Amino acid sequence: MAMQIQGNYDHSGADYAERVKEKLAAEKAEKAKEAEKAEKTAEEKNSGRLSEPKDEYISSEKSGQKPTGLYRVGQDENGNRKIFFDDPKAGHAKEQDDRSEKNEDGKAPKVGGDSQGKPAEKCVTNTDKVDREIKKLKEKKQQLEQQIQSASRDEKKIRELEKKLAQVENELSQKDNDTYRRQNASVSE
Repeated sequence: MAMQIQGNYDHSGADYAERVKEKLAAEKAEKAKEAEKAEKTAEEKNSGRLSEPKDEYISSEKSGQKPTGLYRVGQDENGNRKIFFDDPKAGHAKEQDDRSEKNEDGKAPKVGGDSQGKPAEKCVTNTDKVDREIKKLKEKKQQLEQQIQSASRDEKKIRELEKKLAQVENELSQKDNDTYRRQNASVSE
């Protein structure tokens, strides 16, 4: 196989190297001009605005300001864990108990509405309907278990009863929990 090259090619090393250098220099100059233009347009956009503030952590020691309040965990006179809030405005620590707050006389405050003087609403949640439904499912489960025991020789009937029993157990596992009771409870005012 013969190969034929057509055309006139200049293979002088000095000319080629100079042309490559000139081409690279022209590309660098053009990139610099584009970068300058991009910088100018960014400056024009931001010329009327202040720079956006950025979040940064400054410790209270470096800022020279007192903290607005501190929470700390401590123990009360009985050894129970409590959360204390050191209020800089009040000048003393307040106790915040995990349980309900109590008045000076040791009794829990009465819930009587909000700060605007409106009376409190009283709601009653009733789960009797859900409880009856769960009780029926448990009875049905017991009946199916008894039927399976009594039908000891009929394999076909046993398989059918076991299928029903599995369905009832599945339904019971979905319904016999607090979440289902809350979702399906009736609420009255």
